[in-house]
Amino acid sequence: MIVFSRADGGKLTAADSAKVTSITKSLDARHIPGIVSITAGPESANHLVRSAMVAMPNSVVNGSGAASDNAVKTLRSDLKTMIPGTHLEEGVTGQAAQSLDSEQSGNRADQIVLLATLALILILLLIIFRSPIIALLPLIVIALVSQVANGLIATVSKALHLNTDSSISTILIVVLFGIGTDYILFLMFRYRERLRRGEDRNQAMVSAVTRVGEVISSAAGVVIVAFLALVLSTVSVLRSMGPALAIAVGVTLIAGLTLVPAVVSLLGTKVFWPSKSWQREPRAARFGAIGNALGRRPALFAAVSGLVLVALAIGAFGFKPTFDLSSAGIPASAESQRALVTLEKGLPPGATDPTDVLLHSSSGPLSASELSGYGTALKALHGVGSVGAPVLSADHRTADYPVTLSYDPASTQAVGVMKSSVMPGAHAAAPHGTYALVGGTTAVFADIQRAINHDYAVVFPVAAVIILLILMLLLRSVVAPWYLLASVGLGFAATLGASVLVFQVFRNQPGLVFLLPVYMYLFVVAIGTDYNILMIARLREEAREGRDPRQAAAMALRHTGPAIGAAGLILAGTFASLMLAGNTILSQLGFAVSCGIALAAFVMAMFFSPSLTALIGQRAWWPGHADRTPEKTPEAGREPASRVLR
Repeated sequence: MIVFSRADGGKLTAADSAKVTSITKSLDARHIPGIVSITAGPESANHLVRSAMVAMPNSVVNGSGAASDNAVKTLRSDLKTMIPGTHLEEGVTGQAAQSLDSEQSGNRADQIVLLATLALILILLLIIFRSPIIALLPLIVIALVSQVANGLIATVSKALHLNTDSSISTILIVVLFGIGTDYILFLMFRYRERLRRGEDRNQAMVSAVTRVGEVISSAAGVVIVAFLALVLSTVSVLRSMGPALAIAVGVTLIAGLTLVPAVVSLLGTKVFWPSKSWQREPRAARFGAIGNALGRRPALFAAVSGLVLVALAIGAFGFKPTFDLSSAGIPASAESQRALVTLEKGLPPGATDPTDVLLHSSSGPLSASELSGYGTALKALHGVGSVGAPVLSADHRTADYPVTLSYDPASTQAVGVMKSSVMPGAHAAAPHGTYALVGGTTAVFADIQRAINHDYAVVFPVAAVIILLILMLLLRSVVAPWYLLASVGLGFAATLGASVLVFQVFRNQPGLVFLLPVYMYLFVVAIGTDYNILMIARLREEAREGRDPRQAAAMALRHTGPAIGAAGLILAGTFASLMLAGNTILSQLGFAVSCGIALAAFVMAMFFSPSLTALIGQRAWWPGHADRTPEKTPEAGREPASRVLR
């Protein structure tokens, strides 16, 4: 569709309308490949807009995309040469144009996200370790991992007949670099700690892999389980995304426990070159002071961090889903979006995308009274603005009623009335011997919402149970996993609440993309649990070495805080790069996940979970006895327990 309007925003004059007719005929005469015809339509009732319908064969619109893209590009190029010297503005929109703009936007998003991710990881690792080798190591390793992962994903998708979705590529970049860097960071921090205790480079790596390997494997297991749970989803894009991301995490885990330790062992202490700071632990370490404070007053830390999470979680009650993925996935500056906004100025709500109600008779042709009576019944339904004349099939057994809703077809209100009024009303009003089917964009969104609600009720509980079992196996406890999982759930609610405040309240957007809670589940719940696992596993390790719960919490924060802080900063920053992509979906996803990761790392894992564990004490490890069986390990350079809380 071509949308014409005046450049000054005023009403179209007779001369303007004549020019539109002339341009349309000229374009039609060019016989652009992939376009059957171009026909000018009437002006809108308010004379602000006039459109021209561009007919394209289904083989072009639904084909590989190249023919459709080329047709749109040629049409836009030819239009640009005809507008100068007029008072008109033009824009091409519709399915083919939006598909082209979405593809171009997605390609730019991939490039922006990749460059921003690489720059962020490189800069932050240089600041943390002051070593170019460590800064480059994750980038090189993950570049290799991505090739293996993409090959496996393609093979598995083909074998299992999974539909791959182009939206996965951008998320896959972030997952690989974000999680991969996290696992490498966890290993390098523990390797550096063992070197500071006086172990040689090989023994230090053995100790690091032994102690961190179980934790990283459990953390990766949680993420993989969360991703694989999506195979239970009724939404195809989520069903295909789950295995793809699970494969990527699995390959990253294997590389993190084999390739990275091998490379670092070969390099030895040269991996830290040119920095010498790895040789000594700062005596007045920031995290040591914070850990001591938490050990002395765990109740205060638990209360403050818990209140922060609860306060943000309250905002989640204001969550409103939006369903317009076509516009949300395209930048507002794209031509198809600008043309669509212009078109809507000249048409009533719902007119740009009417709902189709099909009435089919199973006993013979539909009678005139049936057609008239059914149309009248549709007009009486709540939420229906108008009903057009039915279009009959050749055998008169099927009638298609174009129904214009009173609301924007992609709005929450439209989906609401579709579910509560239009769909049930259309079915109930069907005459005896007939049945009705409701289609169109709004009906599709209503069906998707039902599917998503089903997924919430199935996928989330299944994943939660399996994650709980993994935590129980790792910690050998049936107490700690429960409050760890509950804290992750609170973090999820806090993240959703923060997103509602930023986008719906402060930025005055109509709502959040309806898939956002699912993506938050994927990254905030799954990946955020990693930090909890790392902190509590270290706390359990300190307890095993004979420290009381408060001393164990202090030492866990001292030694694990830097790793969690660095990993959280890198992963949150990596997801924040999605906000540079320029479309609503990735902007909301980038903010929500980066905010969720920050809360998981800097509030939940660093303060809330260890302070709760310190308060619960030995009971946290029941029925195990993690605090009563000191491990016999080299303790060169170990700080005495008596000094921890001084």
